[in-house]
Amino acid sequence: MSGKQRDRGGRTPAVDRPTADGAVPRARADELAARLRGRLLRPGDPDYEPARELWNGMIDKHPALVARCRGEEDVAAAVDFARDLGLPLAVRGGGHGVAGQALCDGGLVIDLSEMTEVAVDPEARTARAGGGCTLADVDRATQRHGLATPLGVVSATGIAGLTLSGGMGWLRRSHGLSCDNLLSARVVTADGRVLTAREEENADLFWAIRGGGGNFGVVASFEFRLHPVGPEVYFCNVYFPADRAREVLRDCERCLAETPVPAGPIGVLGRIPEAPEFPPGSYGQPFVALLALHPGDPAAGERALLPFRDIAEPIADLSGVLPYTGAQSVLDEEYPDGRRYYWKSVYADGLGDELIDRLTAHAAAAPSADSTIDIWYQGGAMARVGEQETAFANRSSPYLFGVEGNWTAADDSAANVAWVRDTVADLRSYSGGGTYLNFPGFLEEGEQLMREGYGRNYERLAQIKAAYDPDNLFRLNANIRPRG
Repeated sequence: MSGKQRDRGGRTPAVDRPTADGAVPRARADELAARLRGRLLRPGDPDYEPARELWNGMIDKHPALVARCRGEEDVAAAVDFARDLGLPLAVRGGGHGVAGQALCDGGLVIDLSEMTEVAVDPEARTARAGGGCTLADVDRATQRHGLATPLGVVSATGIAGLTLSGGMGWLRRSHGLSCDNLLSARVVTADGRVLTAREEENADLFWAIRGGGGNFGVVASFEFRLHPVGPEVYFCNVYFPADRAREVLRDCERCLAETPVPAGPIGVLGRIPEAPEFPPGSYGQPFVALLALHPGDPAAGERALLPFRDIAEPIADLSGVLPYTGAQSVLDEEYPDGRRYYWKSVYADGLGDELIDRLTAHAAAAPSADSTIDIWYQGGAMARVGEQETAFANRSSPYLFGVEGNWTAADDSAANVAWVRDTVADLRSYSGGGTYLNFPGFLEEGEQLMREGYGRNYERLAQIKAAYDPDNLFRLNANIRPRG
């Protein structure tokens, strides 16, 4: 929307625009600060610099204001403010976001990181979680009742960005994606309204936020379906020499096809880190690993996952019984705050020997020893949802390759970004198309990437975008341009 708007009190606010250098008039910022239960942070405030630090160390942006919201009314006030002043608007959830869209230069950041309440109804097997929650916040609350909802694989990940773009995790084959288990959401739309989105109410909006990203509003809270999982699970975590990659990856595929294993394995190609869990002589050695969480009884899980561990002689087998919250955090140390990250993804319809050889060669050529190529085995519950039942597309592809550039030194950025791009370009020759928009690089391909990510759902999403955000206020994301 443009021009003057009426606020919820019926008044027509004076719209003092930002100055030529991007500064927001102090009087207007003071008005917003007075409306918030939370805090409004400005450059020079003690908490401003920490507030603009993101998990991905490649991102360095300077917003004019950061609104630390404490509830959906705070979020609505901040949306009104950004819209009325024509400010760039970014939304920050609770954790990781590899593309760095949680900040903006010279605009307003709606920061949900203090909205971390989780309310569990163990009888109904549901949980409502604030938009600033991480996986760890939700898992701690639900595991008190032996319940879980499908989320990601690193506990510091924010549930908001994860769920809105699909949400692939250890439970994807047994219980589906995060967005498949979303029952309702409270959404602040571009006109400042606070709506409930669910199957019976604002159904078009509910369809769109299950995979369509942050295009349609700010989700202040999520209600999830829960499943009996834990409190202990069996976790497979076994590392083989990379020259056994064909055997390991193909045998994993065969095991999944021949037996109904309720686990979602991830194959990983990388290099052994210098860590006490591994034999000293193996440091730096290329590996192929299989990681999988069995969501049922741990003893049954050990039996079911034994074929994955017995494929070949391992470098190290770190498998065992863990608390579910422990399994959810196994990978945390590999993704510390402040490291530099650049990830992209591509789907594939099969895992032939030639493709496995290419994957292995690309992983060995990575400039950083911390980089990996991850092979997500799809199917199961996530594939039983139709391609157009939710906005999330590419469900029918049996494999997703995540190419993860992870490094430390700023001077190494160009080489690592080039490795990811070159690897993905090569893998596309084995792909029928598609990408997972939680692994999007920096979204530099624009609409072409959006069409790959949303597939046949793109045009419907563009129409819903026009209904809820016709002026594209929410554009700092995997953006869908409104089409009426």
